[in-house]
Amino acid sequence: MIQPMIVCHGGAGHGAEDQPGVDTAADAGWAILIGGGSALEAVLACVELMENDPALNAGTGGRKRDDGSVQLDAGVATSDGRLGAVMCIENTPNPVYVAAALLDEEVNILVGDGARKWADKQKFPNAVVEGSERPSSTDTVGAVAIDSTGLMAVASSTGGCTGRPRGRVGDTPLWGPGFWADEYMVVAATGIGEEITRKMLCHRVAIFDGNLQESLEHGISMFEPSIEVGLIGLTARGEGMGLANTGMPWAIRKATQ
Repeated sequence: MIQPMIVCHGGAGHGAEDQPGVDTAADAGWAILIGGGSALEAVLACVELMENDPALNAGTGGRKRDDGSVQLDAGVATSDGRLGAVMCIENTPNPVYVAAALLDEEVNILVGDGARKWADKQKFPNAVVEGSERPSSTDTVGAVAIDSTGLMAVASSTGGCTGRPRGRVGDTPLWGPGFWADEYMVVAATGIGEEITRKMLCHRVAIFDGNLQESLEHGISMFEPSIEVGLIGLTARGEGMGLANTGMPWAIRKATQ
């Protein structure tokens, strides 16, 4: 029998003070897995809790753009080939669920007003997100999981960077740089979005010829130490961990702990 596992993170550049929120999210995802729920259900529940945590940079804690707006990004993928993402969506406290709703749609990536109008049609809550005044340029939240059937899933969400232009998109919702899923591995990144995007980070980690730790180390080694970056990953072989070159609260839950 495949052993379930979940790994989540609260963002590169965050410190120990934000670990409790990450632990709470990991516990919620783990409860779903051991209760027979799917990896997708687990990562969504995990990320939802972190989107609802104003200390973290996603959903409620999203950072304000240079015009004062709060535009959010999220991406979700599964190891059976499904993908969904939203970018620069407003008035959406939990964009990860809108991204997940696109997994089985012909059009699986939506942006800006179009994303919000589609979310309205699907009856997702339309509510002002006040956002956070805390400065940030690096962080994201994310989760990866495997369930007892062997399905793996990844979900990431971000509130962007303080003071960035309206319409800016970092790595988080981008398939390849910010998140990746195939039949062997699921990966999520956090850090300086433009730098991560240039390196096509998560895809390059996934195709690296090594075990999970070696693959994550390879990914981190692509960056100068001054560029904050972190990764979480999980493999079909039962490996799971997080790694960063800066502070990054992360948690793992598995049957053997």
